[in-house]
Amino acid sequence: MSQKTKIKNGELVVFFQKEEFFEDTLSEKVKKIISKIPDKNLTLSEIVNLLGNDGLLLFAALLSIIFLIPVSIPGFSTVFGAIIFFIGISNLLNKILWLPNTIKTKTFPAEKLRNALNKGLKWFHFLEKISKPHRISLLISNKIARKINSFSILFGSVLLMLPFGLMPFSNTLPAITILFLSVGILQKDGIIIILGYFSILGSLIYFGLFFSTIIIAFKQILETIT
Repeated sequence: MSQKTKIKNGELVVFFQKEEFFEDTLSEKVKKIISKIPDKNLTLSEIVNLLGNDGLLLFAALLSIIFLIPVSIPGFSTVFGAIIFFIGISNLLNKILWLPNTIKTKTFPAEKLRNALNKGLKWFHFLEKISKPHRISLLISNKIARKINSFSILFGSVLLMLPFGLMPFSNTLPAITILFLSVGILQKDGIIIILGYFSILGSLIYFGLFFSTIIIAFKQILETIT
């Protein structure tokens, strides 16, 4: 695959040949991205530069993978959720991705990112096997459906940003939603997008039951005390 690498404003920038990169399968794209991660701490701006704006949905899928595997990157659910939120805005408005400087300059070890993506490859292999382009294309080509898909990614990112670290699956369920929707759009597969919709529904039910249980337990404690 042809590419160019240079330093821009003190940051590593890798330019992929668009025509070649986007002919690859999902797992091939991820492998090529992993191979270009340098052996140093990376800023989030540099990670965005590894893909460019044409790969933002793939980037959202990559970030969501981090929360589906047993690799801990403490404190980044809010940051990654914020990035996915801005990707959703970019996709909704069809604009170039914009990130606040406080997010762009966040750094974390490249080795952890590389390990997380390597472990997450199995998810992309699985989705490649079950996805078929142009199924229920109405969910891809319809303007209203595209808006719904973008808003759904935004919703998942908001759930991901919420500070519920002690709540089981509080990151996993939104991450599954984002993964299905991003891959569904990339693969042009309405069935995968429908799985994303079901994931949203499952997240709403789960969060609703969790907080309902907390409220009921709190009321019972108050009644016992009084």
